[in-house]
Amino acid sequence: MMDSTRRSFLAGAALASTVAAVAAVAAPLGSSFAGAHVPKALPFDPAKLNGISEKLIRSHWDNNYSGAVKALNALEIKLAQLLSDKDVPPFVYGPLKREELIRTGSVVLHDHYFGNLGGDGRPAGKMLAAIDTAFGSFDRWQTEFQRTAMSLAGGSGWVVLAHNAHTNSLHNYWMADHAHGALTGRPLLVLDMYEHAFQLDYGAAAGKYVEAFWKNVNWDVVEQRFANA
Repeated sequence: MMDSTRRSFLAGAALASTVAAVAAVAAPLGSSFAGAHVPKALPFDPAKLNGISEKLIRSHWDNNYSGAVKALNALEIKLAQLLSDKDVPPFVYGPLKREELIRTGSVVLHDHYFGNLGGDGRPAGKMLAAIDTAFGSFDRWQTEFQRTAMSLAGGSGWVVLAHNAHTNSLHNYWMADHAHGALTGRPLLVLDMYEHAFQLDYGAAAGKYVEAFWKNVNWDVVEQRFANA
């Protein structure tokens, strides 16, 4: 017969194991797995843009941007659930992490894209001076930015004027998708070149969309981003 001391020891060990298991499940996983992202409201009246229709903007915001936010939330929750399963193989986990990266990029870039619309397209201030220094002139920078945009026409991607914190310099970056930004590059001006950003208004005429984009850039926002960088 098992003595009372041994029984007490085993009972205590079982209880400790149960408490530890419950604590592991109940332990907060942190904000990285919260799945609580919310789309930012448009900072402008979409009916008042110059050359970009309200219908296009609302479709873009409702479907593509909000869809990316919902997908990111779902991925974070799924990843949290899998953390408690020690037998999840890497080939199952890896694609989810890839999708997390892509959806995060989409949310960030859409935030910046909509955030830098709603202006009159007239550059000024320290941002203009910084562009002159980095590219030789504003016209030269704009030419390169637009040429980069048109290299993506008919396909998909983004053009981003960014401050690269590693090199402490300004660059126009070509991005094939949401996951190909330059490391340490902080977005200042973002242009969405996916067809969903212009097809409703311009069909395949991406160049006309880019021309309309210039008329609606909010340079005050770009200037503030530059100051923060």
